Amino acid sequence: MGSTADKIKGTANEVAGKARQAAGKAVGNHEEQVKGSIQEAKGKAQVAKGDAKDAVKKVVDKA
Repeated sequence: MGSTADKIKGTANEVAGKARQAAGKAVGNHEEQVKGSIQEAKGKAQVAKGDAKDAVKKVVDKA
């Protein structure tokens, strides 16, 4: 998967995770809040992976 795809999926997971946390908080469902937090963290990791791929590509392109 390319860096752009990682960033897009990551951002989508971050947004979905935040929404899930908010929904869980609204209805008092602690488990859903935790799952949302985990999904948000997964999204942040995916975005970071995409950024790392970009950084490696830039180094390789300069070489």
